[in-house]
Amino acid sequence: MTILIGKAEARRRLQPDRSGVLRKIWEHRADYAYVLPAIAVMLIVIAYPIYYTIELSFFNTPPGLQLRDKIFIGLGNYTAILTSPVFWKVTSNTLIWTLGSTFISFVLGFACALALHRDFVGRGILRAILIIPWVISAVAASYIWKWIYHSDFGIIGAVLVGLGLADRPPNFIDSVSTVLPSLIVVNIWREFPFAMIMMMAGLQTVPDQLLRAARVDGANAWQRFWHVTFPHLRNVSTVTILLLAVANFNSFIIPWIMTGGGPSNASHIWITHIYELAFGRQRWGWHRPIRCCCS
Repeated sequence: MTILIGKAEARRRLQPDRSGVLRKIWEHRADYAYVLPAIAVMLIVIAYPIYYTIELSFFNTPPGLQLRDKIFIGLGNYTAILTSPVFWKVTSNTLIWTLGSTFISFVLGFACALALHRDFVGRGILRAILIIPWVISAVAASYIWKWIYHSDFGIIGAVLVGLGLADRPPNFIDSVSTVLPSLIVVNIWREFPFAMIMMMAGLQTVPDQLLRAARVDGANAWQRFWHVTFPHLRNVSTVTILLLAVANFNSFIIPWIMTGGGPSNASHIWITHIYELAFGRQRWGWHRPIRCCCS
């Protein structure tokens, strides 16, 4: 009997106390009331457009017709997109763009943060110089680098020819094989200062006494970094990587201004491809399934 009573008591403790949950909600009703308007705005601004995009993805609006004249075609748009080799090329470009830009920007920013965390003459000036790419607008940076990459009067091509490393200036953004890596370089140049600032802020939270204790215990520089410094930076590293990944995934200005997705769709990513389908080619039905994937 005692065993049965004990099991019943254990089951009762494991079951959620619904009355307690409701009581806590009622006690904090004022807090929920303050948050409710923000939630309502988010539902209107975010949730409804996503729902409407998904709904429109099952319709087609031929050029010349208005949205109210849309034609229901079911999964026709999804079938057309998934069987299009251009879509898979753009998807591959998007993955390379996002992962490459995020990883290299984070590693380069982290390395700069570690270097600037030490005391040396001119550290403040160097910090200010390295932040400049992040301060420059993406539009201005795109035109600057478009001029730098130019095959006729670009600086890089002239330097390569002058040093005898190339017979003629290379076409960085006019070649299918080099256009995407060239754009990734520009994107990394703009983004690594953000990662550097985030990681420099994280390095300020590492206790100096732990580093001194590890040094007294005989730990070398790598061991101090891996066992003391890096564990304190995991949270800020995760946040930085997520922010970089989201920004790169939604990046539009650099690839669109510098190449417009060309040549031969070699630099198109999802965002630029959606823009071209919708406003360039007026393929209103095709761009909606890709927008659903982005959402």
